[in-house]
Amino acid sequence: MTFDHSGRSTVITGGGSGIGRATALRLSAEGAAISIFDIDTDAAAETVSTIADNGGRAVAFEVDVRERAPIVAALDGTVAEFGAINAVVNNAGLVTMSGLDELTEDEWDLVLDVNLKGMWLVTQEAARRMDGGAIVNLASVEADVVVSSGGSAQVHYNASKGGVKMLTKALAVELAGKSIRVNAVAPGPIATDFVSLAGVTSDEAMDYMSSRLLVPRVGQPDDVAAAISFLLSDDASWITGVQLPVDGGWLTR
Repeated sequence: MTFDHSGRSTVITGGGSGIGRATALRLSAEGAAISIFDIDTDAAAETVSTIADNGGRAVAFEVDVRERAPIVAALDGTVAEFGAINAVVNNAGLVTMSGLDELTEDEWDLVLDVNLKGMWLVTQEAARRMDGGAIVNLASVEADVVVSSGGSAQVHYNASKGGVKMLTKALAVELAGKSIRVNAVAPGPIATDFVSLAGVTSDEAMDYMSSRLLVPRVGQPDDVAAAISFLLSDDASWITGVQLPVDGGWLTR
């Protein structure tokens, strides 16, 4: 199943790799013009090049989502290039693999600033330039459960993604008057380089995950991109303020 995004301009943060890139390629194939915001300019350029090779339209901007000025410049550049902003995918995010005892203030600030503050900044500025539309935020199953297969949790990551869940609800309320829908997706274990590709595809990891997954495989970036495409589409026009798990059943048991 595909959805129609023809004539729409979509901003994707962290669109240079992983779920962000998969979402950019999918939405472009479904007719959207894509604006990639990423701190990694080479990765962003590669996404744009792939879209162009497939006949799509895309631009890239160097953006650190923790900083308002580059966000404003990139959003204004997007409007100048495509005429409008119709959708936003707040995908930029990171984690450091420190347990509570080792966690530093710098790590805490970095993860919370990128995963949560950055989402607020991008949404605040984008909404000022949108006339209706939709926003999808990247949360995680770790907004609801703690995954500690190695014996320690990443408390800063859990806090950030729990914040995304409630930020999504609050933004849906705030932006309803502007006819902007706001939803989130909560991926389970996805085969990307976000932490370590080997960390989610090894035999040991699969043995651990098999006790939680109802669909017996690791998720792919395209699985999440499909859910994002749906939530941005007119088919989801009566859905706002929700967090959709894309997790192979992880949260079911």
